Amino acid sequence: MKHFLLLAGLTAASLTMHSESAWAQTTSSTPASAPSISGVDSPEKFLGYKIGERFTPHYRVLAYAEQVARQLPKRIKLIPYGTTYEGRQLMVVAIGSEENISRLEEIRTNNLKRIGLMDGNPTAAAQPPIAWLSYNVHGNEAVSSETFMDVLYRLLNPSDAVSQKVMNTTVVILDPGLNPDGHDRYVNWYNQMLGSTPDPTPSAREHNEPWPGGRYTHYLFDPNRDWAWQTQEITQQRMALYQQWMPQLHGDFHEMSVESPYYFAPSAKPYHEDITPFQRKFQQTIGEYCSRYFDKNGWLYYTRERFDLFYPSYGDTYPTYNGAIGMTFEQGGSGRAGLAIEKADGDTLTLRQRIDHHVASSFATLESVADRPAEIVKEFGQFFDKSRNTPIGVYKSYVIKSNGDAGRLKALQQLLERNKISFGYSGKAQTVTSGFNYTSQKNEKNVSVGADDIVISAYQPKSTLLKILFEQNSALEDSATYDITAWSLPYAFGLQTFGLTTRINPTSNQPATASSSASAGTTTATRPYAYLVRWQSLPAVQMLAGLLKQKIRVRAAEKPFDLENKSFPSGTLIVARAGNERLGDRFDALVRAEAAKTGADLTPVQTGFVSKGSDFGSDFVTGLKAPRVGVVVGEGTPPPSAGEVWHYFDQELHYPIALLDGNTLSNVQWNKLDVLILPTNYNYSRYLNEKTLSTIREWVRAGGKLIAMERAAAFLAGKDGFNLKEKEDKAKDKSKDKGAALDSLKLYIDRERSAIVDDIPGSIYRVDIDTSHPLGFGLSGGYYALVQNAYNFDFLKDGWNVGYLKANNYIAGFSGRNAKEKLKNTLVMGVQELGRGSVVYLADDPLFRGFWYNGKLLFGNAVFMVGN
Repeated sequence: MKHFLLLAGLTAASLTMHSESAWAQTTSSTPASAPSISGVDSPEKFLGYKIGERFTPHYRVLAYAEQVARQLPKRIKLIPYGTTYEGRQLMVVAIGSEENISRLEEIRTNNLKRIGLMDGNPTAAAQPPIAWLSYNVHGNEAVSSETFMDVLYRLLNPSDAVSQKVMNTTVVILDPGLNPDGHDRYVNWYNQMLGSTPDPTPSAREHNEPWPGGRYTHYLFDPNRDWAWQTQEITQQRMALYQQWMPQLHGDFHEMSVESPYYFAPSAKPYHEDITPFQRKFQQTIGEYCSRYFDKNGWLYYTRERFDLFYPSYGDTYPTYNGAIGMTFEQGGSGRAGLAIEKADGDTLTLRQRIDHHVASSFATLESVADRPAEIVKEFGQFFDKSRNTPIGVYKSYVIKSNGDAGRLKALQQLLERNKISFGYSGKAQTVTSGFNYTSQKNEKNVSVGADDIVISAYQPKSTLLKILFEQNSALEDSATYDITAWSLPYAFGLQTFGLTTRINPTSNQPATASSSASAGTTTATRPYAYLVRWQSLPAVQMLAGLLKQKIRVRAAEKPFDLENKSFPSGTLIVARAGNERLGDRFDALVRAEAAKTGADLTPVQTGFVSKGSDFGSDFVTGLKAPRVGVVVGEGTPPPSAGEVWHYFDQELHYPIALLDGNTLSNVQWNKLDVLILPTNYNYSRYLNEKTLSTIREWVRAGGKLIAMERAAAFLAGKDGFNLKEKEDKAKDKSKDKGAALDSLKLYIDRERSAIVDDIPGSIYRVDIDTSHPLGFGLSGGYYALVQNAYNFDFLKDGWNVGYLKANNYIAGFSGRNAKEKLKNTLVMGVQELGRGSVVYLADDPLFRGFWYNGKLLFGNAVFMVGN
């Protein structure tokens, strides 16, 4: 108690004194001990307060960089690269010697030419390594932006030997804030909560952010898991810049729980098998450099635990798979720490201390590069030489069949382009002796390659990244991993793909034949009877959403049909002139414009008289309504689970959605809502009390549609009026399970590893689909789920079992023994009809991180097709 009373009376400035003096006595590379630099403002002079005394808004962080750039224009170059959803500027700062900054563009282009990502020969000038440090990817890990200002100022110090060594040998790129929207959400909130002095009491409100917190982007995505998928605009803009530079080293700065000290490389296992010996060795080198700085100051740290190098979309793994040295740095603190917080051991962790630790690891990292610039550039070049000439992996080419939906193919092509993975078209019909069929999971003889099939050769600079993103099942050296363990793009996009052991090269950048939709849209009569849209992927959902917003009447075919020598699947949209007479001459222009905007497969037809199936006036052709949609958000909902739904409607469908706080569900005007989405949530027992649940049941009976995802579905299981049930868990009967009995003999030290028998961190399973049901429309090519929970749902006895797992549906990734057993013969997606409404159960999240493309059609079915 005395300790608390003393700290409560301290000013923010006095809380920083101990760490500053400690560092100043032991090491030169410290902003606290740096002398003033003639003609250059220190952060303190510019901001009006010392770094560590308060949190700095993003615009002031950038303003400091702009001020220093004005003062030393020959040493610094500012490179803007975009804006956030909320309008905040994104930029990086390039720093180096006057010579290197004067030839900065030459250094950049030489680097790309050396690795084969730009045509032409590099100049003979020496090539310095490029070291890129990224700060504040998670907004409430706000120490990183403060660190940026200290590092920037410190690097410009002419009297510091380490700084000068770095400047003379290396081009340094600093990103002050990858996620400004999240950063300012946290900083603004914290500054509002703060009194005249910081309160280190952990229970104080300044240490307990309200939902959703500042960690995530505007749409509540985790930007540190978006490097490869690039679903968010801030990631797309940053990665476009990253591809223009391709640094040899990338450092990613984070924070973790308050009680953890500091983490730096080497990483924990598993390492992906394709990480090179040099990259592995340099993980150790980084650790040795960082440990020197930390040992000098007596700071605690750990290595080789928790943070692995496997999942390909992190800020350490993605650069690694692109030839760089990639690493994560984690400081204890995050959004709970504030300016000062009392830890469990009674010590107080201050913002100044957290900054000092990150500055130390920043300089240790840069020094490790500056001590061996030629070696780093050489190894980087050899990585790409091998990629182009002797690529790793069994498969030397990949073929993606063009008989799939054009929307999925285009989406995959966009992802490849953003990652600078080159591809083309076969250009001719040919037969390859053998290949691995991703769908059948078998090696097949005499694989037919069509002229319009996409061909991706492994003989290219991005060969390693290509191999990792396409590998059917990634080798896992240690199952205790930090994230999902499967991500293969052919399954994520639902495209028929072959991996070939032989090399074939694309011969054309364009398909040999124009798409049917393009020719149909330009060569038929100007006033067709109707327009048809095949319901196969996201563009069809986007077009439906756009048409409904404009109050254009749309119907959907419940059965497949043939018309004018073409076949159309279940779910095909029918936009007929009949019923849209009020639009007059605008009808055709509106429909065609929506198709052009979304890229949907539009086919004009001259009659509704089909040769097979149901005519357009049949009861099996259903009118679709524009639903009024709401999603429950708030405490208990993992922000990304809510954000994925919000982003799907707002940015992909451009369709309105109401965000409903779970605490106010009792106040919802149910007569103004047609669809209610329940994402996974840990608080439904509080939100959905019996009274509210009864109200929702009656709303469904009256015609509403409830979509329950993951834990929401589990919460409803067994509740009155809901038919979803959990299976009897036979694994609990340990007397019948010898394996479970042996599990009880585990060692205490192995407690975390022993728990993974029940774990499934993210594996791919093939889902058997009833494609005749509206929830399964458009999924005739099959559906693969990214399973993250060992759900245990029985088949619906009074309802539609639309998607389910049989005993042998596992495809890839790690599944614990008990988890795999639970998933056998289990419901994945089902529909219960309740009165005039329906309940859609989704055991998994089809919108996971926005990259599981095939799930976007499935979710569109749940919203627009089911119940109509």
